[in-house]
Amino acid sequence: MRGIATVLAAALLAGCAAESRRGPVRWVDPFIGTDGTGHAFPGPSRPWGMVQPGPDNRDCCWDYTSGYQYRDTVILGFSQTRANGTGIAELGDVLLQPFTGMNPELGGTTYRKDREHAGPGRYTVALNNGVHVEVASTSRVAMYRFSAQSGSMGLVLDLQHGLRAFTDSLVLESGYTVHSPQRISGFARKANWVDRRYFFVVELSEPFAQLRLAERRPKSAADRLILNFDPRTTEVRVKVALSTVSEEGAAANVRAELPHWSLQKVVRDAQKEWNGYLQRVRIDAPSDVKKVWYTSMYRTMLQPSNIADVDGRFRGPDDQIHQSEHPSKTYYSTFSLWDTYRAAHPWYTVVVPERVPEFTYSLVRHSELFGHLPIWTLWGQENYCMIGNHAVPVLADAAHKGLLGVSESRVREAVLRTLNAPHRNSDWGLLGRHGYYPFDLVPDESVSRTLEHGVDDDAASRLFHLWGEVPESEFFARRAQNYRQLWDTATQLLRGRSSAGVWRTPFDSLTATSPLNNPGDFTEANAMQYLWTPAQYDHQGLVELLGDSAAMERKLDRFFAVPARNPQRYLGQEAMMGQYAHGNEPSHHVAYLYALVGRPDKTAERVAKICADFYRPRPDGLIGNDDCGQMSAWYLLSTLGFYPVNPSNATYVLGAMQVRGAVLQRPEGRIRLRPHPEGIQVNGRLLKGPVVAHRQLFSQP
Repeated sequence: MRGIATVLAAALLAGCAAESRRGPVRWVDPFIGTDGTGHAFPGPSRPWGMVQPGPDNRDCCWDYTSGYQYRDTVILGFSQTRANGTGIAELGDVLLQPFTGMNPELGGTTYRKDREHAGPGRYTVALNNGVHVEVASTSRVAMYRFSAQSGSMGLVLDLQHGLRAFTDSLVLESGYTVHSPQRISGFARKANWVDRRYFFVVELSEPFAQLRLAERRPKSAADRLILNFDPRTTEVRVKVALSTVSEEGAAANVRAELPHWSLQKVVRDAQKEWNGYLQRVRIDAPSDVKKVWYTSMYRTMLQPSNIADVDGRFRGPDDQIHQSEHPSKTYYSTFSLWDTYRAAHPWYTVVVPERVPEFTYSLVRHSELFGHLPIWTLWGQENYCMIGNHAVPVLADAAHKGLLGVSESRVREAVLRTLNAPHRNSDWGLLGRHGYYPFDLVPDESVSRTLEHGVDDDAASRLFHLWGEVPESEFFARRAQNYRQLWDTATQLLRGRSSAGVWRTPFDSLTATSPLNNPGDFTEANAMQYLWTPAQYDHQGLVELLGDSAAMERKLDRFFAVPARNPQRYLGQEAMMGQYAHGNEPSHHVAYLYALVGRPDKTAERVAKICADFYRPRPDGLIGNDDCGQMSAWYLLSTLGFYPVNPSNATYVLGAMQVRGAVLQRPEGRIRLRPHPEGIQVNGRLLKGPVVAHRQLFSQP
């Protein structure tokens, strides 16, 4: 039996490898960004899938926010959900731990790195306890094949496990039902980053012979089930289906998506689906660049996640069950909007425009169920992480590109409610009285909050202008100018100010602050980095404050030259070029500001260096949290030669292509891009910058 299991495992691994050599999936390396602060994970997933199964090395804290670190050599087990590249650990539901013999080692199992492999749609590892593990998934169902090299199979079904950051006791309530020796279902409610519910069904290809309970951990409200199989059983396949709605919903998901037991078919179907998306862009570049590029494209499609069941039902932020009204029956969550509004969402309009109406519908539906547009949602629930109301620029960008998935009247109501009715992180009355958030009344991140509101107000102004609603457009345009209230002529920076109008002292422009080390006026950044936020939408206004374009160029030169002082990776201060911190989002548009002051050569120089230094085809090749695809989207757009400095008005600032050429398959036809010293060639037409419209890039001649 040992020889048969080994041969089967080797055959499947060889089949997966052969499959992965077809199409652009062969360039994707899920291990890129898994070593260090990229916080990526190597487990399989479908595009925008509800489940994202894979190995968990540990269950806690900042280094293991996705459950995984490449250098770790212990696997606790395999959980079914996680987020890509976030800064807080969450999810990690329904852990499976395979073992041989009668008793598991509940602390995890060691493994060798040379026995671990991953690609789109597949993950395999040979554990040192003699079990070979193969993992694949559909959108809502994870599938495993556990093969024992010797001895009989056993499996721990751990309902206590979860990825956590704020508590030692994740589970508030749970329960399960053993329907038969081959089927178990259950539910749990957990509280960590969000308070959420999930429901599951576990199906086994082989019946277990014995079920025991491991001792509960202190403060735990869930069980760990130890399943022993017949001593002659050396292979067990497992399906794990999830739902936000009910156990019946999870059961319907597995019936609809995985009615068979062929793991190889699941892998083949997953790679076909990934190829369908990845082949929408072909780049002419060296192999190392292709590895980074297609891996980045893959990462942008892991989140947001469709959390609706196959029938379109989902649990909303009000903890009630709702039916998706969208024709696709989708409802998305895991919107890391403080990050992704900048480049990831504009990227979706470029490469998957058919998905954008689904995303925007989900944003608006959230507001109708919760009272305002989402700030940072996960598993359908709001966590209020970060600041601003950055669903607004996402909606504005979609509207300008004709990609809204919901009526203008519903979008209008959602935006007005969000930007006028006070809610957590947004006190419009206080802002209106002072024109800024005073640091004595808003002790945390007062400057950043004011500036981020300006981005959203400008987006709203452009949205209402598009619809011909002049009073609303003018109101938000005026409020977007609030950043001027924080302009300090002495330091030539935006600075914290009290309700009496007094500047914060002492003032240190180089020290980054955030809720981790407040009091401070900035969000995971310093004063030099947040100076450039208004330039996203009012570049000329910032030029006027600085004096002229030459003064802005000098300010940019200094920004990229002043050395970082004790940079803290927890505050996003990594991937540094002077004060430019590519490891966090507030800096992401700054290199493109050179082009707006007549120095596209300096934009090209900075962008080329960022691409070369901070994106490499190795596990530690992504420096800074991927943040649900934002870091990856920056790279994709920048290598193609354009970037949405203002991500809400369907325009891009030209940079310089970092590949020899690219072909994009768009609904309107093929778009061929070629570098040119004066701009970018689009289907043979020369487009000169610094600013080009979306329709100029993506319209046929």
